Amino acid sequence: MYKRILLKLSGEALAGKDGNGLNEAIVDKVVNQLVKLREMGTEIAIVVGGGNFWRGRQGKNMDKSTADYMGMLATTLNALALCDAIESKGVPARVQTAININVVAEPFILRKALKHLELKRIVIFACGTGNPYFTTDTGAALRAAQIKADALIMAKNIDGVYDCDPRKNSNAVKLDRLTYMDVMNRNLAVMDLTSITMCMENHIPIVAFGLDEEDSIVRAGSGEKIGTLIN
Repeated sequence: MYKRILLKLSGEALAGKDGNGLNEAIVDKVVNQLVKLREMGTEIAIVVGGGNFWRGRQGKNMDKSTADYMGMLATTLNALALCDAIESKGVPARVQTAININVVAEPFILRKALKHLELKRIVIFACGTGNPYFTTDTGAALRAAQIKADALIMAKNIDGVYDCDPRKNSNAVKLDRLTYMDVMNRNLAVMDLTSITMCMENHIPIVAFGLDEEDSIVRAGSGEKIGTLIN
């Protein structure tokens, strides 16, 4: 059982099959699992993406920094939606953003985030690192290191890490356990190299698992064998 985890949620995962906007049933399913995991004693932080509203690559004819800042704002939409859904279950939650949007969320302050976690509030980090040219995966690895998370658990659209894309190759083989160097040397599509390196340097295990599996967030957060473990 991990004492403190950081959950990385993609925006697309919250959108379901449509890939756009928010799927209320999926959000409710995620939140119910977060409430259950919290009741088991786990301190929970979340980094959420924004791909269901905007991805940087959509702005291919735009300035890269502008497109990335738009993506950061999109993550805030998801963070606020998650926070509202969590609090509707009677569980306290806070949103902290890496760029200042003081009217709707707290700015990221590490000491404040740690205090929230100690008080069993669920903390949702938005806006990635607050800098263009960095992914939300990098933001997740950074926040996991800062809050000294026992694990970074990644809810994905497939049930773990494969040796090649299982959506394109029916012979793809699921890999139950990998080292950080395996991921880098084999160029496996888990996280970008900056994120993997940060987790390796800070000794943060990564669990990649399928969001669609029954109680998958609870199982991954409680240390059960699920998906692919990278350490």
